[in-house]
Amino acid sequence: MCMRCAISRRSLLVGGGVAAASLATGVANARILPKDMQPLIGPGFKPTDTDEIGLWGLMDRVEEEVSGSNLLIKEPAIVSYLQDIIGRVGGPAAKDMRIYLAHVPDFNAMMFPSGFSVVFSGLLLRMRNEAQLAGVIAHESGHFLRRHMIRSWRDQKRKSDLFAIGAMVAGVAGAGAGVYMGDYVQLAQLATILSLFQYSRAMEAEADAMGARLISEAGYPPIEMANVWEQLIGEENASARYRRKRRERGSLFDTHPSPDSRMADLRISAKEVTVPGKAYDSGRARYLKTIAPIRHMLLEDQVRLNDPGASQYLLNTLALDGWNGTLRYYEGEVWRLRNRAGDEARAAQSYAVAVAYPDAPPEAWRSHGLELIKQGRGGEGKAALSRYLQLKPAAPDAPFIRQMIS
Repeated sequence: MCMRCAISRRSLLVGGGVAAASLATGVANARILPKDMQPLIGPGFKPTDTDEIGLWGLMDRVEEEVSGSNLLIKEPAIVSYLQDIIGRVGGPAAKDMRIYLAHVPDFNAMMFPSGFSVVFSGLLLRMRNEAQLAGVIAHESGHFLRRHMIRSWRDQKRKSDLFAIGAMVAGVAGAGAGVYMGDYVQLAQLATILSLFQYSRAMEAEADAMGARLISEAGYPPIEMANVWEQLIGEENASARYRRKRRERGSLFDTHPSPDSRMADLRISAKEVTVPGKAYDSGRARYLKTIAPIRHMLLEDQVRLNDPGASQYLLNTLALDGWNGTLRYYEGEVWRLRNRAGDEARAAQSYAVAVAYPDAPPEAWRSHGLELIKQGRGGEGKAALSRYLQLKPAAPDAPFIRQMIS
């Protein structure tokens, strides 16, 4: 069975209980102030209590599985870039943190109790600049620095059957050690591990406040944390509207009574930690340059999820910083794959606009050429297909395209 079919992207997103960078759960009624958040972990921290030593031992086995996964994106420049960001916003324990990038087209990031983090590729696609990514990672770092994992683990042990918890841990760890990490089932098993660390709303509020402080100190505009949350709400709503349903059960906001309240708290915290007159850098150009080698792949992954509402919202959000040939091409792909009445004409228009940009991907010329031929404009269509072959002469479909032209 196809793993992408067996495990929905939504189940991966919420399976761990601390998914979506933990930005997607509740806040406490009384807002926690960034100035009150002090790290509880310093450089070189090692556990000393028996239960925490055992927990770290389990996490070492999990990290071993993660680091050897064939789902990881191992582009050296991108991996180094992510490690640099967590080094900036990881607080006093930054040098002890590790970060991995998994090729999964969802908005998700997770911090494990021993200080390593996993970021999903879908998160990179949704970030408009480096500051937004840093905000997500800073929030995760906040959980680690405030020792939320061990606090919630001990609370879970007090409330639950210790034998049941032990069996759960043993089962997941066994799966992690015995199943190759090359499929989505293994990610679900990792999410099950994280379900042992259910963060309270107070903990989420602490991580928000800690994260805002960390990115401000690192020179990023703190308001970007609130912007990420706003974008995520908008995407979920757009997806639900397209399906003419309410948000799916198990969606990002089930544990959150008021997304607007969360938004207000994040914006207030951003104002509190913003230093008047200080120059903040969103790092947009640096971010786009770094992810450029995989951006087409990220967009392709998103479009293939066949969630036109979410995909169109995401493209429009990214285009707030300016449309380009790449975004227009994938806009056309959303219409083409949706395939409702009028969508072919919409797709053709998007392709035509895409090739007017200097950064149009080769595939935009191919799609534009095929649409022109369908419209009876054979000469123009063949010229566009020739341009496609010039840009991508070794394309898998190049022999077929050459035959069409000739």
